[in-house]
Amino acid sequence: MLRRRVVGRRIVRTAAVGGVAYAAGHHVAKKSAAEAQQEAQQNAQISDLQQQQDTQQQAAAAQPVYQQPAPPPPQAAAAAPSTGLTADNITQLKQLGELHESGVLTDAEFEAAKQKILSN
Repeated sequence: MLRRRVVGRRIVRTAAVGGVAYAAGHHVAKKSAAEAQQEAQQNAQISDLQQQQDTQQQAAAAQPVYQQPAPPPPQAAAAAPSTGLTADNITQLKQLGELHESGVLTDAEFEAAKQKILSN
C-alpha cells in the first residue's frame, strides 16, 4: 500500500506539472496568434493606404496641366503706322507712361504731355 501512494503521488505530480505546462503553452500560443492577427491587420491597412496613395498620384498625373497662353505682343508697334507715330514718339510715350506709373507725373501732367506728343 505504501508503494501505491508513492506511485500515485508521482502520477499526480506529473499530471500537475504537465497541466501547468499545457496551460502555459496554450496561453503563449493564443497570445502569439493574437499578435500575428494584429500584425496581419496592420499590414493590410498599410497596403490599402499605399494603394490609395498610388491611385491619387496616378489621378494627379493623369489630369492635364493647363497653361495660360502667352500674352499677345504689345500693340504699340502695330498702332504706329496707322496713327503716323514715329519710333521717337513711341519711346517718349513709353517714358511718360513709366513716369506716370512711378508717380512722378500726375494724371493731368501725363495727359497734357501725351497730347503734346500725339499732336506732333
